[in-house]
Amino acid sequence: MNVVITGGNRGIGLALVKAYIARGDIVYSTCRNSCDDLNGSGANVIPGVDVSRPDTLKEALAPLNAVNIDLLINNAGVLGRESLQDWDPNTIDYQFRVNALGPLLVTQTLMSSLSDQAKVAMITSRMGSMTDNGSGGYYGYRMSKAALNAVGVSLAHDLAPKGIAVGLFHPGFVQTEMVNGNGDIDADTAAQRLVERIDELSLETTGSFVHSNGETLPW
Repeated sequence: MNVVITGGNRGIGLALVKAYIARGDIVYSTCRNSCDDLNGSGANVIPGVDVSRPDTLKEALAPLNAVNIDLLINNAGVLGRESLQDWDPNTIDYQFRVNALGPLLVTQTLMSSLSDQAKVAMITSRMGSMTDNGSGGYYGYRMSKAALNAVGVSLAHDLAPKGIAVGLFHPGFVQTEMVNGNGDIDADTAAQRLVERIDELSLETTGSFVHSNGETLPW
């Protein structure tokens, strides 16, 4: 299986790269800047891909034009920590461009390379849930992940006639650099759970919002 993973140079993305390589899949990882771990992972690394730059994506993703993609994992993301009293519209805008618009543009750009019965996985967050928001704050991240969820549901409808299933997956509270090493599970555990959830994804469950532990999440 040919697997494309965005943001594969660290955290959950790198753990997903290693998990799929361990299964024997052919993995292509995009990133802005690579690292020694990714370069030594066995993945086909495509650096210089900035999902926040729509004007550069077509050229940056050109190495994937000839690849028959069976699974596209839109993983690249950023986290801001705005509060009601401390916020910056520029960081909120950047989170929208990376977390919500980026996955849509990557999927659109790679549409012609998606195989029959391919799958598209969006690595989202339960922080994009309206029902689950019990603490407020994190305005840019919450809003951008809610927007990503809307993107995923629309893609699920639009791609279903092509036999392509789309899933929205919350990895859990993962111990990554993004959250300063805090979290309930490590990146490898999150990646293994996500692989299982993506394996389960089908046209019958397309557009679903699921925790990596298997729990269906509320919108």
